[in-house]
Amino acid sequence: MRTIAIPACLVAALVFGAGTVASVSAQQPTDRTPQQQAPPAGGDAQVRRLDSAEAVRLALENNLGIQVARMNPQIEDLSVAQARAAWAPNFGSTFQQNGTDTPNSSFLTGASGAKLTTNRFNSNVGLDQALPWGGSYSIGWDSARTTTTNLFANFSPQVQSSLALNYTQPLLRGFHIDATRQQLLVNEKNREIADVQLRESVTSTTRAVRNAYWELAYAIASLQVQQQSLDLANEALRNTRARVEIGTTPPIDIVEAEAEVAQRQEAVILGQSQIETSQDTLRSLIFNTNDPNFWNVRIEPTEMPQVTMVTVDTNALMRNALDKRTDLEQTKKTIEASDISIRFARNQTLPDVTASIDYGLTGLGGTRLIRDSTGIFGGAVIGQTVRGFGSVLGDLFGNDFPNWTASLNIRYPIGTSQAEANLARARLQYAQSQTQLRNQQLQISLQVRDSARQVQTNQKRMDTTRVSRELAERRLEAEQRKFAAGTSTNFLVFQAQRDLAQAQNNELRALLDYQRSLVDLDAVQEVPLTGGAGSGSTTTVIATGGATTSNTGAVSASTGTGGFISGTGQGQR
Repeated sequence: MRTIAIPACLVAALVFGAGTVASVSAQQPTDRTPQQQAPPAGGDAQVRRLDSAEAVRLALENNLGIQVARMNPQIEDLSVAQARAAWAPNFGSTFQQNGTDTPNSSFLTGASGAKLTTNRFNSNVGLDQALPWGGSYSIGWDSARTTTTNLFANFSPQVQSSLALNYTQPLLRGFHIDATRQQLLVNEKNREIADVQLRESVTSTTRAVRNAYWELAYAIASLQVQQQSLDLANEALRNTRARVEIGTTPPIDIVEAEAEVAQRQEAVILGQSQIETSQDTLRSLIFNTNDPNFWNVRIEPTEMPQVTMVTVDTNALMRNALDKRTDLEQTKKTIEASDISIRFARNQTLPDVTASIDYGLTGLGGTRLIRDSTGIFGGAVIGQTVRGFGSVLGDLFGNDFPNWTASLNIRYPIGTSQAEANLARARLQYAQSQTQLRNQQLQISLQVRDSARQVQTNQKRMDTTRVSRELAERRLEAEQRKFAAGTSTNFLVFQAQRDLAQAQNNELRALLDYQRSLVDLDAVQEVPLTGGAGSGSTTTVIATGGATTSNTGAVSASTGTGGFISGTGQGQR
């Protein structure tokens, strides 16, 4: 591994290298016209000097894509709580008063006059709850007070109280897992997936910020190269005009020189536009959009990178990626959720065998009427005894009048059931997911190998572009000497100037691409490289009563161009 320290002086040597070559002509640089000057971006914009680490820190605080991803775990926490709420006990109560007047249509109605009057007040208090092991219970306490004019009634008013308990437990279907438990387990997987997605968003955004930071630095350096190329063209135009004045050059050469100046002015304008675009890209990634000066802050990169020549162990990188890739981890958790759905679907194919136990207690009291026993249907009231509500409760909790019922209910469909079809479908989807997982592992290995190859290729490009730029400088110097001696033409000099500017930009681009490939090689071991900052897949597993579906969508985020600009020039490697 070799580390190349590229100081600012070497950057200046590259950026202003064209001006050094132009000095051979011994001409003073011409003053730039206002339209040739590179105006400061944003006019009165504030300047924010940043290094790449500070830019990443600001992005982690302000990036909208990361803010969205941070909400996903909280949303999934609420989904888990919502699923658990199915097991919360429910309390209920009812109070009811009613009265009935019935016409006396027969002596059997018990009415002593023209009508039979009955008034009743009921109250009920109950508690019921579904239990995490599939059972459920309910408890109800009923109380009633009744008054009546019925001659056959033994109590008026009558006080009655009852306590009812019920417990139901599935023994096969719904015993080990049911729809509620399936939904809870799937929601817990979604919660784990949300954490992975947050890590993916942070990593993707960090990569985009670093790339955008160095892309901005590259755009600034590239503009300086274009400006130096424009200065060379202006210098050549001055020389041509001087030669035309003394008659050693035909006037038509001025037209050629002016055309060359116009072309390079266009390149400067495009370079200025590229800086503005890069400013917007980086700004959208790292700054708070609620800041009133959001669009007025001009970012100035301050960091001078050190380009490190690395030795790439592709096999080790692939193993690391297969262990750490967030998309692979999401797929594995989705498969785990599919396994939960298979368990549920398999359980649903079992017979529905449910045991139920009901147990009740009753107490009765009030004012008991003592009637003359000589009557056939009861006689006249000859006395009364009062049995208070305390005696009623004594009957109730003394278990004096119990009643109970135990039942076993069995249901099983004849022929192919829907549950069996769901199980077959879930198993087929599980096998499909396993195949997709293997394909995803293959694609990840290909991505890592390609990223490693890009690093190795760009290492070689840096050397070749440096040599190419040095040769372009020597060629321009030679053409200028020949032109001064009258053995070359403006066309050849301009061509050499264009070649030098192109070679300088190529060297800048090679260094940019090399650093970007290092950033990508780091990122590809954790996240997919497709998409921009904060991009990723949102995988939400939804339990659907026998099968598991996966909804996948893109997380919106800012997208930035990537890159890295290191110092250029003839630095030793």
